[in-house]
Amino acid sequence: MSTSSTQSRGINRRFNSLQSNGHASRDGSHPRKRAITHNEAYLYALRVAYLTYLLQPRARRTQHVPAPSTPVHRSSTSINDLMKDFTLIRDSKSTRFPHGFMSELERRLTGVLMGREKKPEYNDATIKRTFAAFFNAFTEQSFKKRMEKDRRVEDLVLIFFSNATKELQKGRPPGDDSWKLMADRHLALFVRLISLVLKDHDWVRDRPELAGRLATLESKLLAHDQDLSSTSTRNGTSAGTAVEVIIPLSYEVKDMPMVQVVARIFGLTNTQVQSDINKYKPVWTERAALQDLKSYQTYLNLNSKKTLRSDDFHFDEAYDCWRKGEDHDLSQMMLAIIQSSPELAKSTPGSILPKFNRQMSSPDSGDASYPDNLSRASETSERSPYVIDQPVDMTTLSSGSQSPVSLSDDENSFMFIPPDPRSFYRFMVAEALTYDLNDKTLQPSEATADAPAVKLFSKQSTELLNELGLRWRIHPVSRMVLSLDVVREKYIDQEKEYTLDTLDAFFNFIKAQPPDTKKIQATMNSWLHDRTKWVVMDTALYQQILSALHEALMRDLYNVMQQCYESKPPSIGPIMYVLETHIYEDSSFSKSREELDAFTGALHEGLQQKAHAMYRSYLEKEVPPNEQSWEFYHVIGLGKAVTALAQKIQKRYKKNPEIMGVNPLTALVETVLPLYAEDARDIVARILDLAQASGQEVPIEDGFQLYGELVDIRRVHGEVLPKVPFPFPIEATLAEFVWRWIRMTESSINDWVDQAIKQDQFRVRTENPQQIPTEEQRHSVSVMDIFSSFNQTIDRVVQLNWDDDLQYARFMTALAKMVGAGIARYCDAVEQRFSKEMDRLSPEQEAAASQTKQEKWLQLAKDTWNNKDKIEPFQFFPESFVKLNNIDFAAQQLDKLEHEVNVDACAAVIQSHAPPVTQRQKKTNNYVFTIKIVEAEDLKACDMNGSSDPYVVLGDEYQKRLAKTRIVYRNLNPRWDESVDIITQGPLNIIATVWDWDAMGDHDCVGRASLKLDPSHFGDFLPREYWLDLDSQGRILLRVSMEGERDDIQFYFGKAFRTLKRTERDMTRIITDKLSAYIHHCLSRRTLRSLTSKGITMSTVSNYFNRNRPQPITQAPSEAEITNALKPLFAYFDDNFAIMNQTLTNTAMVMVMTRLWKEVLVTVEGLLVPPLSDKPSAQRQLSQQELDIVFKWLQYLFDFFHAVDDETGEANGVPLGVLRSPKYFDITTLNFFYFESTDALIRTSERMASATAARQQSQRNRLSAPASLASPAFGGAAGLMGGLPSTRRSKSIMLSRNLGTMKKAKEEKWKEAQADPNDDMILRILRMRPEAERYLKDRSRQRERLAANAAAEIIVKQSLMAGGGRMTGNLPRR
Repeated sequence: MSTSSTQSRGINRRFNSLQSNGHASRDGSHPRKRAITHNEAYLYALRVAYLTYLLQPRARRTQHVPAPSTPVHRSSTSINDLMKDFTLIRDSKSTRFPHGFMSELERRLTGVLMGREKKPEYNDATIKRTFAAFFNAFTEQSFKKRMEKDRRVEDLVLIFFSNATKELQKGRPPGDDSWKLMADRHLALFVRLISLVLKDHDWVRDRPELAGRLATLESKLLAHDQDLSSTSTRNGTSAGTAVEVIIPLSYEVKDMPMVQVVARIFGLTNTQVQSDINKYKPVWTERAALQDLKSYQTYLNLNSKKTLRSDDFHFDEAYDCWRKGEDHDLSQMMLAIIQSSPELAKSTPGSILPKFNRQMSSPDSGDASYPDNLSRASETSERSPYVIDQPVDMTTLSSGSQSPVSLSDDENSFMFIPPDPRSFYRFMVAEALTYDLNDKTLQPSEATADAPAVKLFSKQSTELLNELGLRWRIHPVSRMVLSLDVVREKYIDQEKEYTLDTLDAFFNFIKAQPPDTKKIQATMNSWLHDRTKWVVMDTALYQQILSALHEALMRDLYNVMQQCYESKPPSIGPIMYVLETHIYEDSSFSKSREELDAFTGALHEGLQQKAHAMYRSYLEKEVPPNEQSWEFYHVIGLGKAVTALAQKIQKRYKKNPEIMGVNPLTALVETVLPLYAEDARDIVARILDLAQASGQEVPIEDGFQLYGELVDIRRVHGEVLPKVPFPFPIEATLAEFVWRWIRMTESSINDWVDQAIKQDQFRVRTENPQQIPTEEQRHSVSVMDIFSSFNQTIDRVVQLNWDDDLQYARFMTALAKMVGAGIARYCDAVEQRFSKEMDRLSPEQEAAASQTKQEKWLQLAKDTWNNKDKIEPFQFFPESFVKLNNIDFAAQQLDKLEHEVNVDACAAVIQSHAPPVTQRQKKTNNYVFTIKIVEAEDLKACDMNGSSDPYVVLGDEYQKRLAKTRIVYRNLNPRWDESVDIITQGPLNIIATVWDWDAMGDHDCVGRASLKLDPSHFGDFLPREYWLDLDSQGRILLRVSMEGERDDIQFYFGKAFRTLKRTERDMTRIITDKLSAYIHHCLSRRTLRSLTSKGITMSTVSNYFNRNRPQPITQAPSEAEITNALKPLFAYFDDNFAIMNQTLTNTAMVMVMTRLWKEVLVTVEGLLVPPLSDKPSAQRQLSQQELDIVFKWLQYLFDFFHAVDDETGEANGVPLGVLRSPKYFDITTLNFFYFESTDALIRTSERMASATAARQQSQRNRLSAPASLASPAFGGAAGLMGGLPSTRRSKSIMLSRNLGTMKKAKEEKWKEAQADPNDDMILRILRMRPEAERYLKDRSRQRERLAANAAAEIIVKQSLMAGGGRMTGNLPRR
């Protein structure tokens, strides 16, 4: 039959036996229900322990038999004879000690006395005693001093010998001369120590004679004793003989260690146990033990129930393996008994005695080769006394050779084996384990990184259980399983000594690797790790143990997990470790998936209930019961408690987030966070309702803190429950707090600006006034303060991390509007201060203002006579330039802020959430016109005194009064400077009526004027000034602006940038205006005449009155003369630029120089050609010589403003891109046409006009494209003079969103000007040609017609785009 069929037969047979509840073949193969008394267990354990005592190897002791004493004979009786080698050469330096020797000898002697000497011969107590006596004499000061001086060997040796003899004679009886030989030995050791000191310090090389004589002295002293380390002769005695004597057994309990262990386990005294041993000593003999083994072997051969049978194993091969090992163990045990009691062998025939059989070897032998698991508690535990390493052949010792015995299965025929060995063994394991755990003297094992310190079996208990299992023939696996069953029972009963550590330690105890021997390890693997070799009952019991432990551990795990939300919960690590390491990894454990899922569901439900209870406790603690006392901080406190708990649970279970399929954090969050969200929503709503009812407001900071806490909780909720929406609409509920913050900040922005300006002295920020400021120090603190306020305000909203993009974009839009308002106020205040500083009078002007009219005429005559040409530079204040620097710095900071806010992204978010165009409701826009009634001129006099008392009344076309100004008394040129706001939804005609106030009667009408307020004319939001002629006499000045602002963040930033740039341009214009007068003075025709005429002569005067005569050819001025003509202008520039360069930043300096360069170009252009008009000009055309001078001037000025360093070649002035402006190119092109004939110029103009008309027609065709229609231009025909304007709004706020867009718009404007040449310069040249008068008029009418046609087309296209006409459906709508 094959092996597989045999195994299949065996498995089916065993499982059928278990399923049919059939009885086991051996009575002790599984635990019985019979009760075992303590006395029964005690007696069977005691007899085994007593048998161990009987079988132990007999102790032997060594008995010393001293040799007969012999008299001691010395070669010399006088120490003086021994020292002759030194005394004969007393004064020789070669035999003296070296310097420093005494201190080294003292140190070495100290080492001998302290036990630090490595030489073994110096460790004897008697030697230390004599050395100590010498040491006392040696360290005496007088002797030590003498020795250091003389350094003689004989003095040191004699003093040692003297002290040694005195010390050794103490306590000796008279006539005992053994001390003499001992004195020689000690002196020899002292001499050897001297030699060692000399050798260690390399003094032997310098004093070889001294070393040799010391060696000779040592050999003389050891003439009768050559071994200084011998113990037998160390004390002066001679060696004897030693014999071994067997110690007889005392049969007393004090000499029986294992019997004492049994007594301690059962709580008996040695006297009680001694009594029992004396009582049963006649029957508890080696012969009875041998008879038990013979009977057991007989039962084994007869396949009796008293032993294991083949049916008790899963496979026949397992039984055969066990049977082979059992025969081997029985042979070993019988041999051990016979060796212990040889007389038993005499009564047994020699043919049946066990013999050594070295050929017999079984790798699967039983207990003899198997290291019982319980014996592994100590590595030093000895093997059983009756176990022999060599295999023994016991085949001749069979049952046939025994005396006849009764082999009935129903009676117990053994002396040392109990009737139910498994039950008795289990009982003894329980008793031994209980005793050891309660034994306070038993120290636990050392704690390691993997296992805590635990107490288990002691060494003595382990040896006892090992003996019981071996003597009672308990299967090795059965011992392990029965021991584990005891631990299982104790643990489930929850006895305090049996903890998880005990359970884990016991599992590790039975699984520990055996000692490192091939035979034992093979046996261990064979029995423990091969479950097919187990006994059937052990397998069933082991499965029951694992199942019972699993249920108990799961209950413990559930109870521990119910405390996982506590502040200091018990650890689940030990439970999970035992489950995963010892239960789930064991192949014998089996549990259905349904049972595990049921536990998972119950645990998850239990955690949810616990989480709910925890939340309720937090709610009661943080939120008061009275809703009238509710505050936001209560919600915040509750949220912090919930968040802290969630974070603690997350951190606690970070490495193992799931326990048995349950995530404690998920169970907590999915229970607590929805409850918190609902409660927080209701509490917050109630707080807001109560605050609104009481007319109070919740502090904004409370709302912000609440938002931060709620967002954190929502984040945790999203991480754990990504698919479950958070039930609290946080942003919708708390957005009002942000709007309140914005409104509060908006109401304070003007005060911030005013306070910043008030506290600013507008000085450069240098520590020393004489120090040249850096670029970063050239702006003052006010602009830094306001932008610090802006950034803090915006950062406060940004730090909220608002989670609604649309609301966040709207917040940023409102903040952008606030920033724009603050910047506008700052610009207005700074510009007013700047204008006041720049409009002051110079000292000369102040002096001239105080002169009389006669004094003024005299001063004028004096200046004319002295030919005073130089104009003193304007005395600029550094504070004025700092204000300009502030505006420039504000533009840079605003550009930085625009990028940080991410304006384009905010605008895109708002646009993406806007409804489609077709679904948008038509919005009625309100336009706010601000009309400032500035002043009036040349009013009609209505009073008798030739004056009037005017005031203005504004009304609409329906005669509804809109505003009225104050009365200015007795003034025909009044100034009101009063503003009024008029709100309209469309165009509105207003009428300004000037009235004369009369005290008596009706007021007189001075005059009327009307103005149409059309929002389409103010689409760029720029203010406009209107001089309106009155219908009677005089005129009135109105300044009109409109605010029809788009609620768009890009619009607000663009408006703020344009405000800064407009202020910057105005301030720069004021500065350049102070310098432009001298530019016009130097670059004038008078200067040209002075260069070409070189003085006034009579011929010059006659030529002046006779223009028709040809001009004489004069000598051209030299380069030096042309250059000298500009030196006053350059000096004037240098004087003023030196003042500016100390304060203005590089950017502002270049901006001022750029503005001056434009002024230079305008002045040069005025020298060359007259302004554009349709009428001839009286301006004379320059000569070739004059033209050359003008262009040389232009080149000199170009180089001056470019400011190239001669050494480095680096440009420090205005960049080339700015200098080479379109106007500069227009002026340079005049050189090509200036002296052309009139007919050639007319032909060139006509050709350019045709090209311009074609280009304009192409542009009008492109205007039909949807992209162009999206940006209609405003204005009528008057605005189209000179050609068709671009469809791009050159002043659009959207093109001023930041510095980048402004720079790009300027570059595009320059490109368009350079790429779109026109004939304006030719027409201006033709104005100086009288014969071109007719052409100028015709060309002007042609341009007006083109402009009118273009304006009409644009108006039609704008109407179509706005929704008029039949073609609307074919055009896209904005």
